[in-house]
Amino acid sequence: MTAFPDITPDIRSRAPALRGRLVANQSLADLTWFRVGGPAQVLFSPADEEDLALLLAALDPAMPVTVIGLGSNLIVRDGGIPGVTVRLGGKAFGSVEIDGDTLRAGTAVPDMRLAKAAAEASLDGLAFFRGIPGSIGGALRMNAGAHGGETTDVLVEARGIDRRGELRTFGHDAMGFAYRHSAAPEDVIFTSALFRARPGEREAIEAEMDRVTAAREAAQPIRERTGGSTFKNPDGGKAWQLVDAAGCRGLRVGGAQVSPMHCNFLINTDGATAADIEALGEEVRRRVRETSGIELHWEIKRIGVSTSGA
Repeated sequence: MTAFPDITPDIRSRAPALRGRLVANQSLADLTWFRVGGPAQVLFSPADEEDLALLLAALDPAMPVTVIGLGSNLIVRDGGIPGVTVRLGGKAFGSVEIDGDTLRAGTAVPDMRLAKAAAEASLDGLAFFRGIPGSIGGALRMNAGAHGGETTDVLVEARGIDRRGELRTFGHDAMGFAYRHSAAPEDVIFTSALFRARPGEREAIEAEMDRVTAAREAAQPIRERTGGSTFKNPDGGKAWQLVDAAGCRGLRVGGAQVSPMHCNFLINTDGATAADIEALGEEVRRRVRETSGIELHWEIKRIGVSTSGA
């Protein structure tokens, strides 16, 4: 496995009051759904919002900072991630609080758990989150959606810490939501979000969530090592239809394969590397471009460096 120079002593000297966990050269493969990728030069798990702010304020401004969540929509390249990788977790970032028809969720909360919490409180409008395999942080960053609903439909505001270590709050309009996109500043690490639901009947909401679950299990390779939807749907079309029409269903590169079940999903079938998966995605994009003239854009986030350092 690639090994980076250990920079944890320098970080601790800059921020001796840090309470969170710093680990040098932490493998990230087990933290992504594809189960591939190199290490984080440093993986930081902050104790709380204040701890995160302390680290960001103390770091050299030139130090790269990367955020990962549940790893469900992510390819970490085989050479790993230089700099500091932040992964939020624990009670400070993993709780859901309900007040009337609003829910405040930490950004480490899985989308599915937010949907369940809303249903248990007889709050409607968030059932679509049951069909999204990521966490709230990722939902904010990419306006995640499924089954007719999107994050933009229910978000009131989001909180986060910027690169200078300052707390920022973004109202709905300031998030700049578009299809699978947010225009919020890239240097902000979201820490919590406030959602507004509407009163409903628990049984009806849970029935809708069951429908979402059944539809997902019937159509998507959720038992495989995958990363969810690979490409964004183009205007007026479906990515999977273009991939299928280009003859890519079942296509392989190394241990990576286009899912025969749903061809907008790539899967790690047998010891794939991150390079295999990314190369397969690029080959699919090339074939779709050749056959349809349409340029598919990645929905899966690809981060880090290749083993050659490229």
